[in-house]
Amino acid sequence: MTTTFPDGFLWGGATAANQLEGAYAEGGKGLSIQDVMPHGITTPPTEGPTPDNLKLEGIDFYHRYAEDIALFAEMGFSVFRFSIAWSRIFPQGDETEPNEEGLAFYDRVLDELEKHGIEPLITLSHYETPLHLAREYGGWTNRELIGFYERFARACFERYGSRVKYWLTFNEINSIVHVPFMSGGIPTPVEELSKSDLYQAIHHELVASARVTRLAHELAPGSQIGCMVIAMPTYPLSPDPRDALAAKQAEHTNYAFGDIHCRGYYPGYLLRFFRDNGIEIEITDADREDLTNTVDFVSFSYYMSVCQTADPAKQATGEGNIMGGVPNPTLEASEWGWQIDPVGLRIVLNDYWDRWQKPLFIVENGLGAKDQLVEVDGVKTVEDDYRIAYMNDHLVQVGEALKDGVNLLGYTSWGPIDLVSASTAQLSKRYGFIYVDRNDDGSGTLERFRKKSFGWYGDVIRSNGGSLV
Repeated sequence: MTTTFPDGFLWGGATAANQLEGAYAEGGKGLSIQDVMPHGITTPPTEGPTPDNLKLEGIDFYHRYAEDIALFAEMGFSVFRFSIAWSRIFPQGDETEPNEEGLAFYDRVLDELEKHGIEPLITLSHYETPLHLAREYGGWTNRELIGFYERFARACFERYGSRVKYWLTFNEINSIVHVPFMSGGIPTPVEELSKSDLYQAIHHELVASARVTRLAHELAPGSQIGCMVIAMPTYPLSPDPRDALAAKQAEHTNYAFGDIHCRGYYPGYLLRFFRDNGIEIEITDADREDLTNTVDFVSFSYYMSVCQTADPAKQATGEGNIMGGVPNPTLEASEWGWQIDPVGLRIVLNDYWDRWQKPLFIVENGLGAKDQLVEVDGVKTVEDDYRIAYMNDHLVQVGEALKDGVNLLGYTSWGPIDLVSASTAQLSKRYGFIYVDRNDDGSGTLERFRKKSFGWYGDVIRSNGGSLV
């Protein structure tokens, strides 16, 4: 069955500055929280950068962006999602004036995208809080970060607003519930962080997101600004109504972020959660007014689904899943324990469209795997049929959701080029259509090679989904 996507559908890939740029101390850049996370979320942060942190060099996009963007153009990308490293623009995060060298770097990236006719989709904060703001201010638990972030966003809108239509405020904003240091720059260990402090930090991010949404509309007329959440459909483990309720309550943890971004106020179920858990946060009248600045679209990452149950004996969480959840016995899992559920993507698309009636954008989806570089007819490549199958099956379900009437702007696969994993800081967890010769021990030439999926994705884009099977 042939699936044809709408005219103007945006096809491309998604990245984050901290996972591919490298050059962590070049161009006047300050340290970010990622520079002290050599093993991702698997170990506590270090005092400063250490040689085992692959993110310090990344895949050297900082120096190789023109080569990489040319490869994206060869596949036919019409959109490229990347983030602006906050600490490149404001090295400490609390300066009053931006760093010109940092601004100029992203000018050059935008020049290259424009040369190839690729639309930029920019994330303002992608797990890249300046380390100074984390260590000296306590991260997003401190209300002062709202103003610092607003200043950063203003600098970006004033510099790039006429060149960029699509913006995202915070990457996977709901992940702060589970990884407060990576997502919110909060240095307090998770086991010591009170729920009140956590949700105060969340509130500050939500207010900042809403203020920046208003600012984008003022400084960059015609721009579209969206929120970005982790989408993870949660099914009841059994038909027991108590399992269905447990699944609904787990979904609320994620819905809350989209509800506030799209509706402009705190939902009743979240206020009840605060009451039931003794959570008290400061919400000013000005905050409530700010929150009414709702987003233009909703973007999300989708990698897996989970189950929930009310039975404590069955509540073992899945391997590799930072968001919790019980493994689904009907699904297979990736090498990192993420359950593979293409139909879940169709469910999410319908669910979000029905709930918020705002355009949607899939800004992350892909398969992390241990690829093997081989030589075929004298050319080095990766025979990644497993990635092709994964993405084909998910995109077929996207096509079904479009037939269901969902308004979808585009699709950017996660990691169109191999990059350093956020959760594990490995390079062996590869997502790309382009293989990068770099290993977990830091060895390798950084040379780029087209995988089999490179040609496959190019065919999908050129046929506007018509080549999917």
